[in-house]
Amino acid sequence: MTETDPKDDLHRYLQQAREVMLWKLDGLSEYDLRRPMTPTGTNLLGLVKHLIGCELGYFGATFGRPFGRELPWLADDEPNADMWARADESTAEIVALYRQAWAHADATIGALALDAVGHIPGREPVTLHRVLVHMIAETSRHAGHADIIRELVDGAAGMRRDTGNLPDADAQWWADYRERLERVARESLP
Repeated sequence: MTETDPKDDLHRYLQQAREVMLWKLDGLSEYDLRRPMTPTGTNLLGLVKHLIGCELGYFGATFGRPFGRELPWLADDEPNADMWARADESTAEIVALYRQAWAHADATIGALALDAVGHIPGREPVTLHRVLVHMIAETSRHAGHADIIRELVDGAAGMRRDTGNLPDADAQWWADYRERLERVARESLP
């Protein structure tokens, strides 16, 4: 068994989830990136915008490493201002800012040991290890949301760009499969 560095392992999992988030945006129109797909307004570009604030807050301010640029939506009094993109916020700008947030976070990850202590206002001190685990969970959770939203938008599904991790089947097989699941769900009713 090959021994690996725990910090490198955690960082790799975070990066994989980050890349999924951007992959789920590929090839969609501005409308499809922004349109609310759930009753609570969940949308693809908003998920990415939300993660910008998470990355910069947890890996920046928590460890005394401010980003140096204020995010206007974080100062907004509007609830959920970070969960959608205004018309004047371009997809290119949000994606570029997400990549900048990665770079800022990666600098913190590279500079500090896993046991380095940070401070989140109003909470107990946290270690870089705990923040990394939290951000892996947060980003992966939203990558799952993005996967479902993308499937609802145009049918594209799968775990990663290079592997769909779904059965290799044609549209008819999927339609039959879905109908079978629907039938079983109806049969389970009392």
